[in-house]
This record gives sequence, structure tokens and C-alpha cells, in this order.
Amino acid sequence: MTDTETLATQSPSFTTSPSFETNVTYVKPGERVIFYPTERHKSYWPKEEHRVPMHDMRAIREHLSFDRNGFLLIDHSSAVCDFYDRDEVERIYHPEIAQLVQGLTGAEKVLIFGTMTRSDAGTTADGSLPSFGAHIDYGDRTVRQFSEDILGKAEAQRWLKRRHMLINLWRPIKEVHRAPLALVDASTVSACDLCESEIKGGLGDPNRPSMFGFNLQYSPDHRWYYAPRMRPEEILAFKLFDSEASKTQWTGHTAFVDPTAAPDAPARESIELRTISFLPG
Repeated sequence: MTDTETLATQSPSFTTSPSFETNVTYVKPGERVIFYPTERHKSYWPKEEHRVPMHDMRAIREHLSFDRNGFLLIDHSSAVCDFYDRDEVERIYHPEIAQLVQGLTGAEKVLIFGTMTRSDAGTTADGSLPSFGAHIDYGDRTVRQFSEDILGKAEAQRWLKRRHMLINLWRPIKEVHRAPLALVDASTVSACDLCESEIKGGLGDPNRPSMFGFNLQYSPDHRWYYAPRMRPEEILAFKLFDSEASKTQWTGHTAFVDPTAAPDAPARESIELRTISFLPG
């Protein structure tokens, strides 16, 4: 058996030394979060900080898988010149991402929604700030709603009978020097770690109807990873929901304060979008 085959058959979390410890914001156990992304002061989010080891995912990137860990770090160049140009993003980036997700999952159909640019610059409006709190964007209820909104109820119901996955694709617009994104190995997250959340006015639209997902309550089993100095030629692809309960289903994530960042580090700029992929029946 090769070294790669050995790693692939070991436990879901690989053994690596943490790069450092940092604080991750969790929700207090059993609480239900109400989050207003565009008016964050109105949110109900009882928080507690926990000190956690943060691991460098680059050390294990070749051995990660959606079904085992819930996330991948991928080299992926884009033909987009300006990620702040919505027309260019829809015309060029959306097809690029649909093709990428089809290659990763074998999906027969890929829906794209929820494209957002984010920055932690001081002038950034609430709705475009990173989220400093362990969460999972949306669950089954909102996946179904978006499928119906995009496809129509009858067609959505037909596709939703298949295995389907909600995947977030997160990319730096410039090299990340501060406020990086951390992901928790989905194999270390259990259903009892999930606290329901309601998102009111999400995806940059304060009038959007409520969406529903989860925040994480702390577990010492959680294993956190990040990619130091991520570049625009890299993408984090992570699974937020999988209808196949025998696979890992929930990849929690959060922005965090990188203790190794320089005091004058430039603001983080990133773009993300969500995809719903329907696998062959």
C-alpha cells in the first residue's frame, strides 16, 4: 500500500502539528441565533470564545476529500479581470465555477446563487463584512427553497429526489494577510454541535426573506484548518450540506484574527458563491 493509500484509509482527521492557537467565536450551547447581516447590531447571538489549535491545511491538501473532511483547497485560475464587476462575474465566473463543481462532484446540474464580495476594511458596510463566528450558512430547508426559486417547484422537487450538495466556493481577490477563513474538519462535527440560526436580510439584501442554517456550539473534538496567505489562484471548496447522511454533511467555518498578521496588514478581500449540485440518479 502506498503512503497516499495509507493516509486515505486512516481516521478522517490527519495528525498535524498546529501552527498556533487562536480564538474562535462559538454560540452558547442550545441557543438559537437570529442574525441580521446588514444590521448586525440587531442580531441575537449569545457568544462564547474558545481557544483552539489552528492547523495548516496545506500540509494535507493532497489527501482531503469532500466525503471525508468536507473541504478541498484547489488551484484554480479565473479569466475574470474584475471580481467587483457583477456582469463580468455572472458572465465568466459563474460558468467557470459550475464547470469546477461538476468536475469535483460529477453533478449533472449545478445551480449558482449567493455571490458576495467581502472585506474587513474599516469602510465596509455590515452586509459585506466577514463573519467572525463558527457557522454553517444554510441547511436543507433553505437549499430546498433556493432550488424552488431557481427551478420552479415542480422541477426542483424532481431534482431534489437525487443526492444533492450545497457547496461554498471561497476565493481571495488579493493575497490574504489578515482575517483568513478557517474551516472545521466536517468529520469532527456532529449533529448535537448544531444550533439553529435564522438569517434575516442575507446575501446583501436587507429585504430578503429569512434563510435558515446553523451556528456551532463548542466541542473539543473540532479540528480547525486554514491556508496561510491564500492567493487569488486558489479556491476553498467546502460542503455546507449533503443530503446523503452517511457522508460528512456540515463544514463549519469562520473568519478569525491571525496572530501572525502584521499590524499594518492590508485588508482581506474575497469573493464567495454558493452552488447546489445534483448528482446522477
